[in-house]
Amino acid sequence: MTENRQDFDGGIATIDAHHIRPGLAAIHLLVEGGKAAIIDTGTNFSVPGVLDALRQRKLRPQDVAYVIVTHVHLDHAGGAGEMMRLFPEAMLVVHPRGARHMIDPSKLVAGSIAVYGEEKFRQAYGDIVPVPADRVIEAPHEFTLKLNGRSLLFLDTPGHARHHFCLFDEHFGGIFTGDTFGLSYREFDVDGREFILPTTTPVQFEPEAAHASIDLIVSCQPRAAYLTHYGQVSRLPRMADDLHYMLDDFVKLAESVRDAGELRHAKLMEKLGVYLLERLAVHGCKCAPAESLALLANDIELNAQGLEVWLDRA
Repeated sequence: MTENRQDFDGGIATIDAHHIRPGLAAIHLLVEGGKAAIIDTGTNFSVPGVLDALRQRKLRPQDVAYVIVTHVHLDHAGGAGEMMRLFPEAMLVVHPRGARHMIDPSKLVAGSIAVYGEEKFRQAYGDIVPVPADRVIEAPHEFTLKLNGRSLLFLDTPGHARHHFCLFDEHFGGIFTGDTFGLSYREFDVDGREFILPTTTPVQFEPEAAHASIDLIVSCQPRAAYLTHYGQVSRLPRMADDLHYMLDDFVKLAESVRDAGELRHAKLMEKLGVYLLERLAVHGCKCAPAESLALLANDIELNAQGLEVWLDRA
């Protein structure tokens, strides 16, 4: 079980979004001189945990200067509208390609319902609250923002989604990577070594862009990365190598089932599951295979969907 909140150096905290299961999705809180930025929001159901984290730091709702979403997939941005309602002084910072979906989330909601189904969508996300256009800041590549004097650099990082940026904290040297630098769950840590895997969620997975974005992240020479899925990781060059290798393998697995017809999705999910279990075994993971597959079930499903969209487009 993952703790609800973990504090790190540099005024950074990871707050569990309690989305689907503990330890799956994180919200990051960055505090500088009594002002706060929230990086990725989880869902509407994540808001109480954020309010609690602010109270424990003796911060008021009006001390939140920015709500920042790395991209507009709803496990990262579903709670943005509700947070903007509660944090009266905050501005929402979003990629230029994603801003319109925060102002009018109807297409975003429709697309998510198409993936999850209406009932599952409502259970997971509730009602998505629109954000007033005059409270939205669009952050293009190399846009810089100051949090009480602390410099935050935005980097356009497509590959997982075209509306994705990463956020480099130039003061402390950490980088907030959303989904661009993959997924790393703490249950798979072995003697402090993290396991990482790519995320190829629909509908904008692009392998070449994903490789380039990973290289851009590493070129900043960050001291640590803060992943939405999940928390702080620090062995970034090695993890980047693993991501490059696995991205190529994911693409090969997808291409191997290109002509499988109605069985394509099931075959691809099976191949991804077998592959990830093999990689976990090499990593030295002590989890039983059934436990590992249960932890990865949502990701295997979404990765397969995204790879299939890429296959059809390619």
